[in-house]
Amino acid sequence: MDVKIDESWKEALKQEFPKTYFQQIVTHLKTERMTGETIYPPGSLIFNAYNLTPFKNVKVVIIGQDPYHNPGQAHGLSFSVPDGVTPPPSLINIFKELHSDIGMQIPKSGNLTKWAEQGVMLLNASLTVRKNEPMSHAKIGWAEFTNSTIKKISEQKENVVFLLWGKFAQEKQELIDETKHLVLKAAHPSPFSADKGFFGCQHFSKANNYLVKNGIDPIDWKL
Repeated sequence: MDVKIDESWKEALKQEFPKTYFQQIVTHLKTERMTGETIYPPGSLIFNAYNLTPFKNVKVVIIGQDPYHNPGQAHGLSFSVPDGVTPPPSLINIFKELHSDIGMQIPKSGNLTKWAEQGVMLLNASLTVRKNEPMSHAKIGWAEFTNSTIKKISEQKENVVFLLWGKFAQEKQELIDETKHLVLKAAHPSPFSADKGFFGCQHFSKANNYLVKNGIDPIDWKL
């Protein structure tokens, strides 16, 4: 696997790529492909979150668990789907909260590329998944790589907003220096939990208020 990743991230994470665990990820993916497994997202989009949001541009981090596992959905950005793909239930609930928080019209497309290009890093803890098998790559080493990503943002940047939705994402809180970053926590936007604290969290307006207060351009959340 030729790691197609933005140069700023190659530099920030240069100590990770030679490590045994990362080489094992590469071997695992190659082996699965050779045995006929379908892996999402496509190889060119595995590091899409890194390529669309260079290290220096990161303002907000939204942590997801692993990519969508149905055909055509995953394109390397947490919660996002390409144009023309029906937004999944969690994403619809994110749009509902945006509507009640900032009055954003609910978009027809679930493509969040516009956010990523403004500095919203849409990071899944696992960057790949086998077709129709959620969490199938949760134990192949990705967590170490994405934890290093979160730590590097925390250590080398200031005034980043981390949106931690649900128990899984909130376990990443220990990687973040809260003396220089803002951590906002809420229930997961999934239909099973959105009404237990995601709806009404106002994370989008709170994130922008914090950015503006620290002299950083806010995110235009409208899609």
